[in-house]
Amino acid sequence: MQILGYDIRIYFLLLMIYSVLGWILEVLGKMIIEHKKFINRGFLIGPYCPIYGYGALLITFCLNNYKNDPIILFIMAIVICGTLEYITSYIMEKLFKARWWDYSQRKFNINGRVCLYTIVPFGILGLLIMYVSNPFIISKLELIPDNILTILFWVFLAIYISDNIISYTIIRYVRKTEDDFGKELDNTEEITEKVKDLLQEKSPLHRRLLDAYPNFEAVKIKIKEQSKKIKKEVIEQKEEIEEKARKVKNKVTKKIKFKNAKEK
Repeated sequence: MQILGYDIRIYFLLLMIYSVLGWILEVLGKMIIEHKKFINRGFLIGPYCPIYGYGALLITFCLNNYKNDPIILFIMAIVICGTLEYITSYIMEKLFKARWWDYSQRKFNINGRVCLYTIVPFGILGLLIMYVSNPFIISKLELIPDNILTILFWVFLAIYISDNIISYTIIRYVRKTEDDFGKELDNTEEITEKVKDLLQEKSPLHRRLLDAYPNFEAVKIKIKEQSKKIKKEVIEQKEEIEEKARKVKNKVTKKIKFKNAKEK
């Protein structure tokens, strides 16, 4: 079962393995550095963060020609994974009208979606993937008998697709809830807190999403607030221009009257 010369079964299992490793990394990081407790990270219910898996596959497919130059490999891994994180944040925000992580308070960030603190480790991970983990993991996967490999592929694919469907339904509920509150409230913080309170009363799967992303914040109302701010600034600028025009007109009128009086 090959696509473009690659056995799709092996590379799907590779995606799942890196997704699980990424989940472990996220959980340990949050447990040790921030929350001091276990939190099931990621949008999906299962113990995996696919963004790590997709990042690892992109590095595997795109950077194979740079294996002889670790410096270029390091830089390109940062670019690829940083771009992936930015695009993921942007798409999730547009789809569900919510920002799930925000690096605005960190230095050297781009629109709060990525920052230097989070993307530099991607370069290190890129080196580990290409020089250490890929050779080891792929060689082990290739030893699996073909029929077993096929079974593993279909089983994990079914689990992954089911998880995506369930998780997507839950996140869609977040957007619907936000839209409903947005009809009644105009404040970003109020909307966010209302959504969080409602989700806390729902199923453990809804509460898990809030635990995974405690910095969740509504963005639809932000857009409204920004529009109001822009409209206010336009009105103020218009009034300022009209005031200046009146002053200029008055000056011109005075000069004309003075000139006419002088001529008489």
